[in-house]
Amino acid sequence: MIAPGFAGLEEQLWLWLFAMIRPGAAFFAAPVTGARVVPVQLRLIIALAVGIAAMGGSGIKLPNDGLISLSGFALIAGEIIIGLAIGFTIQIGYAAAFVAGETISNAMGLGFASMSDPQTGQSTPVIGQFLSIIATLIFLAMDGHLILASTIVLSYDHLPPGSGLLSADAALRLAYFGGSLFVAGLAIAFPVGSALLLVQIILGLLARSAPSMNLFAVGLPATLTLGLVMLAMAAPLMMDGITQTLVQSLEYSDSLARGG
Repeated sequence: MIAPGFAGLEEQLWLWLFAMIRPGAAFFAAPVTGARVVPVQLRLIIALAVGIAAMGGSGIKLPNDGLISLSGFALIAGEIIIGLAIGFTIQIGYAAAFVAGETISNAMGLGFASMSDPQTGQSTPVIGQFLSIIATLIFLAMDGHLILASTIVLSYDHLPPGSGLLSADAALRLAYFGGSLFVAGLAIAFPVGSALLLVQIILGLLARSAPSMNLFAVGLPATLTLGLVMLAMAAPLMMDGITQTLVQSLEYSDSLARGG
């Protein structure tokens, strides 16, 4: 026999578990919180805190058959898709720094120099790792993690659980927004990449005019030195580009949360 004070405990625990799904999926796909170095226990605690706050005033009830049912699985799938869409949108803006870093690294001749990326656990060029750290600091400085939490809470008002999946138009615009990742990355890398491209053209002309010259002994130090100088000179422009990309991704994530 269950004590009267614990009569609704099981239903409450299931409700809390359901409340963690959308924030957990969003934090898993979003930058910083989705990094592999972030403990799973911390993600669960944050997801539970945000989920309880979001569902507290929404009056959401579980299906009569419970979550372990066909209707419950459909409800869970909708929550996962909405959460992943919100977090992945911000990840797109964050990943533009990786694209810019890989472009600059290859142009500087540092494509072989790689470091382990704590965000994904994969090896990335050193310039890409540097720009990703800058993007992380900018994201935290602009309170991107708090904006993400507020966006998740807002999504429960416009996309309550059980309201269905994202519309076809929203999914199409999300795909187009993902395509803008490469454009944003190239735009961030343009100040340094264009200068390095001119150096490559000059070295090509020197190779044609002086075939006996060892380009490996001259080209790598020249491109490496110019790349570092241009990185220092173009740093403010690149930071503005990363900031603008992150702002656009946060705005688009807010648009998705509003059902747009």
